[in-house]
Amino acid sequence: MNCQEAERLVTPYIHGELDEDQLEEFLEHIEGCENCQEELEIYFTVDLGIRQLDSDADNYNIKGEMEELLDQSRQHVRRTRMFQAARYSVDTLMIMGLTVIIIMQLRVLGVFL
Repeated sequence: MNCQEAERLVTPYIHGELDEDQLEEFLEHIEGCENCQEELEIYFTVDLGIRQLDSDADNYNIKGEMEELLDQSRQHVRRTRMFQAARYSVDTLMIMGLTVIIIMQLRVLGVFL
């Protein structure tokens, strides 16, 4: 992902509108690009500031809020990847089990000796 793509995804990221693949690529890029980190911080500050004005909140730890959002996003990506790996493992085991059952059934029917 290049900087233009990352900058285009900043607002959708803040609003939680990215799919899993976009989120993972965005986080990888943000972690390695200072310019995009600054861009994210600016947009996040403006967005959070507007939301806090609307809700009369007294929390002004914007940097902490942004880090919390990034941490939650990283954890979400990790959980999703772990779930996918577990699902692929279960699918593979099911296919292997089904194959064994079919082979055993064919042996019972006399196809294999």
